[in-house]
Amino acid sequence: MQLQPIVTTPATVGSAISDEEAGALARTTVNLFKAWGLTDLDACILLGGMSARTWARWKEGGVGRIDRDLRTRMAHLMGIHKGLRYLFTEPARGYAWIRKPNAAFGGQSALDLMLRGEISDLAAMREWLDAERGAW
Repeated sequence: MQLQPIVTTPATVGSAISDEEAGALARTTVNLFKAWGLTDLDACILLGGMSARTWARWKEGGVGRIDRDLRTRMAHLMGIHKGLRYLFTEPARGYAWIRKPNAAFGGQSALDLMLRGEISDLAAMREWLDAERGAW
C-alpha cells in the first residue's frame, strides 16, 4: 500500500482589519465608551496608552492612522460588547455590569481588570465572556 499525499488547507487566523473597518471601529469605540460612561483617562488606557489629544480628536470625529495593536484592541472591545449584549437582553444592564464588583474576578470589576492596560487583559475578558455565554 502506498501513502497518498494529503492536500492541506492553509490555516487562517482571521483576516486583517482594513483601514475602512478600523475607522468604523474607532467611531464605534467612541460611542461604546460613552455608553460605558468611561473617563477620558480610562479610554486612553484601554486604547493602549493613547494620548489625550488623540482621544479628543477621535471624539470630534478626526481619526487618523490606526496601527495593528490599536485595531486588535478595538476588535477585542467590540467582542466584549457583543458578549455583554448576548448575556444581557437589556443593554443598560450590560453597560453597568463592567463596573460592578464580580466574585469571579476576586471582587474586582471587569473594568478594573481591563484597565490594567495590557492587550491580553482585553483578550482574557473577551474569552471569559465568550465562555460564560457558552460560545465555546
